Amino acid sequence: MTRPPARFPGLRHLECLATMRLGAPVLSPDRMQMQRLAVFAAWEDEPALERFLSTHALGRRLAIGWHVRLEFLRRWGAVTEMADLPEVAGPCDPGEPVVAVTLARMRLPELPRFVRWGRPVERLVRDHPGTTLALAAVRPPRTVLTFSVWRTSREMTDMVHGRSDVDAASRHADAMVERERRDFHHEFTTLRFRPVSEHGVWAGSGDYTAG
Repeated sequence: MTRPPARFPGLRHLECLATMRLGAPVLSPDRMQMQRLAVFAAWEDEPALERFLSTHALGRRLAIGWHVRLEFLRRWGAVTEMADLPEVAGPCDPGEPVVAVTLARMRLPELPRFVRWGRPVERLVRDHPGTTLALAAVRPPRTVLTFSVWRTSREMTDMVHGRSDVDAASRHADAMVERERRDFHHEFTTLRFRPVSEHGVWAGSGDYTAG
């Protein structure tokens, strides 16, 4: 696993993970894609990100891939490294595209429960008509991240609350009830963002954030 830079001017936090295919069988090479790198990072400003992409070894590696730049809007829950983010940073139009990121530090004894409840949710998000892209990533043994791009904020919130017009629409809401009953995670946060710009190509396509 690639190690994140210990320090870089303007970098607030960076997570390096391996990609994971949502909904794939648990024990399969298709699910755990350890040779494909995913990075989630928070920056003080865009010039700092540009300097990283042009001057740092990891940044130059990432610059030839696909990435989306985001404006933070809302936070639920908390992980230590991002606990200073406000719960609400700005308004969100229900009709605008949004990106949802979840970041969790697992309780390892709860992993079998998490997989049992989580895989139906993975398929719900992956196959939902409101998503243009849905990905996951992992850094063993405890860190899990999901990343989904939604055509509209309304479609995302409808999915969360089980109001979507799809089969078994309550899968996400049911899993959240189970998490409240006995938490799967040591730390957990869901973050909502407004996409600002998209760069490069993922899986042969682009414009996932166009709405």
